[in-house]
Amino acid sequence: MTTTALTCLAALAACSGPPKNSGTTGAESKLSASTPKARGEINSFTWAVYAEPPTLDYTAAFDYPQNTILSNVCESLMRWTPGLTTEPGLAKKASNPDPKTWVYDLRPGVRFHNGKEMTADDVVYSLGRQMDPKNAAAWAQVFQNVASIRKTGPLQVTVELKKPDSQFPQYMATAAGVVASKSGVEAAGKDYGTTGGLACTGPFKLGAWNKGQSIELDRFDGYWGRKAKSKKAVFRILTDPSARTNAMLSGEADGGYLIPTESYGRLRDSGAGSLYFGEGLTTVNVNVTNMQGPLGDVRVRRALSMAMDRSGFVKAGLGGAGTSTSSITPRAVWAGASEPVRKAALGALPPVKQDIEKAKALIKEAGATGKTLTVATSPIGQDVSLLATTVQAAGTQIGLNIRLKTIAPNAFTALFTDPKAREGIDLFPYTSYYNISDPLDLLANFKTGAYLNFAGYSDKGYDKLVDRATAVYQREQRMEIEAELQKQAADKVLWIPVAEWPTSVFLNKRITGAPTTISYMYYPWAADVGAAK
Repeated sequence: MTTTALTCLAALAACSGPPKNSGTTGAESKLSASTPKARGEINSFTWAVYAEPPTLDYTAAFDYPQNTILSNVCESLMRWTPGLTTEPGLAKKASNPDPKTWVYDLRPGVRFHNGKEMTADDVVYSLGRQMDPKNAAAWAQVFQNVASIRKTGPLQVTVELKKPDSQFPQYMATAAGVVASKSGVEAAGKDYGTTGGLACTGPFKLGAWNKGQSIELDRFDGYWGRKAKSKKAVFRILTDPSARTNAMLSGEADGGYLIPTESYGRLRDSGAGSLYFGEGLTTVNVNVTNMQGPLGDVRVRRALSMAMDRSGFVKAGLGGAGTSTSSITPRAVWAGASEPVRKAALGALPPVKQDIEKAKALIKEAGATGKTLTVATSPIGQDVSLLATTVQAAGTQIGLNIRLKTIAPNAFTALFTDPKAREGIDLFPYTSYYNISDPLDLLANFKTGAYLNFAGYSDKGYDKLVDRATAVYQREQRMEIEAELQKQAADKVLWIPVAEWPTSVFLNKRITGAPTTISYMYYPWAADVGAAK
């Protein structure tokens, strides 16, 4: 691809965005494109979050609590919009003069929260931190094909790739593309992300962090873009689902994302505010973390998948806001593909309906009857706890011994970043959201050595297909390869897909403006929140 037009970069990330009617059933969970725009400014608003981030260092921003907050403080070269398309961020233009080169021309006059002006040196340093093995960055995989990142002008950075990489430019709209002040990060040293400021450019800057209680963001009046409508955003850390719900009902919290599913009806009918659903590009899965034991036999994984009561889980665990699926990828990410490609990706998936007798036969055939598996669970919300018990019920019915291991909400997030936290665990409930609008965002995670390949799955043929898809910039051709990856992942049951789940957000009558889509993970959503009247 040889173009200098930013619109071509946007095309890589699905310019049209996903369809607005996927992933839910019933009028009560109808998807909304957005919430009403704010009518004016407010002094502050309070937001409920289910866990305290262990750090706000952008290199470790790989879960809901971190990104929900960080997206308003730190900005990336590109920006994911509420419509799930890509637009310019800190880079005013991105160009691709040859398949292995990406050039980012930066906005002039952008200031960090520490007052310093952004330069190409800050970009080179910030992206370099993602590649530094000492940081163990969650986003290091994005940079695996990067040969060099260098300053090619006061406000220009050139990235040279080892080989063509269709994914890299898309990830520059995520936390992988965040730019922070070199001097600010170096001054903080090992404490960066846990104390003091974050030296970023967003519409809010980090204020008081009361450990275990709240994190405050203060409006940054030197922001280069449209200023935030609220002078302050306060994130209340409420690990108990009932406490989060009660806080929103009482007005102690003005709103929140990831509403506990058991509270959908209560909040919707309360009269205290409005409950919205939006496109989440999200699937609820059972993550396979150990293939050394019984799960090393694909027949055991297939049997567990066959025995899952998906429809029962959607009703009880997701409050009816979702749909059963046997697809590891959400259907919405295939929206930009041709009908033949969509059919290849989604037309031959295993049935979603339970088949206990067939599953029992597979367990017996595999010699796994009576074998023990440990499933992690957590009181984060019933979407997690009930999925764990759904796995236990399925396993028990087909002759497996399923044990549950309860993990505290603040520790549950460590399952994604710390191998030691996963020791002794075979499976855990895993809500997988897409970071970009491309099927490969998830499918690449089963490549040998991939960051989220917790079970250590390895198949050279699969790896080659991932590499082939990655190298193709033309969307339709790439999705043809991705459809084959989808079929292989489904056949091997690398994770157990259970349901598609929309994004949920509650806003009380005082505020409005928050986006309904999963874009809030990387878009400065809190800047749009203001007075409802």
